[in-house]
Amino acid sequence: MQAASPRLPFAVKPTAHPVPEADRLKAFEALGFGTLFSDHMAVIRWSADKGWHSAEITARAPFPIDPAASVLHYAQEIFEGMKAYRTADGRAVLFRPQENARRFNESARRMAMPELPEEDFLAAVEGLVKIDARWIPQGEGSSLYLRPFMFASETFLGVRPSKEYIFCVIASPVGPYFKGGAKPVKIWVSETYTRAAAGGTGAAKCGGNYAASLVAQAEAAAHGCDQVVFLDAAEHRWVEELGGMNVFFVLEDGSIVTPPLSGTILPGITRKSLISLAADEGLTVREEPYSFDRWQADAASGRLKEAFACGTAAVVAGIGAVKFSGGEFRIGDGETGPVTTRLREALVGIQRGQTNDRNGWLHTLSGV
Repeated sequence: MQAASPRLPFAVKPTAHPVPEADRLKAFEALGFGTLFSDHMAVIRWSADKGWHSAEITARAPFPIDPAASVLHYAQEIFEGMKAYRTADGRAVLFRPQENARRFNESARRMAMPELPEEDFLAAVEGLVKIDARWIPQGEGSSLYLRPFMFASETFLGVRPSKEYIFCVIASPVGPYFKGGAKPVKIWVSETYTRAAAGGTGAAKCGGNYAASLVAQAEAAAHGCDQVVFLDAAEHRWVEELGGMNVFFVLEDGSIVTPPLSGTILPGITRKSLISLAADEGLTVREEPYSFDRWQADAASGRLKEAFACGTAAVVAGIGAVKFSGGEFRIGDGETGPVTTRLREALVGIQRGQTNDRNGWLHTLSGV
């Protein structure tokens, strides 16, 4: 994939105090998720009178922010999650970054925020990865996690869209999202809390959706589970998505079911990619409602062979067991199944440049 030329010129201002190489390598020995950060960040500003302006790649640093900044009071904020990988042949690559740029603007429209031209979004991401290329780890399951985000920065307490915004990209070298690596996870079904309702912000990648999920995630952890799964807000019957991942069900006839995108579910890029890869494998994927009652019945009868969750951070994680207020049930033998494993390997193989990228999903960064 070749990105269009950016509309904005980026001023590059390398940090005067990069992390010493010995300290960086030491930190790479035990990578967690989202706790270590690279030297730089990309920043673009927007105002109602100037539009997008002042694009730069600069030293990572705190933002000076007024106590009356709109984001602190009305939560006008969106973000993306994506990764840069170092392939076996030494290339630095991004996976489907154009999809992130498009989804970012879909979120911006829903949250009454200005859209950032895709070419400038991509230029900001690419510029940051290039200047911080040494921060791309090469260990098993590791990558450079990229967090583009935008927030309302106007000093104003009236309830209306802000007239000033800051767009930024930061980078964090990460290991596997779940501590158990590729081991199956246990899921808690939230029967008290819902993530999103029709007409709400469920399809936007905004912080408020995740804030609303945290109490349910804490409930899941208290019950010994790794993640929470939400049911629909209207009937508390239909499976929607996890706190930060989409979900799939593999049936005994080899077909795969995943909840449809209906405005309450985030349109995951990993989800979209897996649907395509499953079709390449000759598997039938149906986007249709799947109830919690059916989930229990299919697991009990053996009709449900596997279930898995997917997202940028965790990639693909098999679901081994499901717990809820009325009990617990296992899926298959409780281990990650063969279809889940095959799809994960196909996706990771493309992301890391190990297998043929027939769809042209990888974007190689030149000169990195």
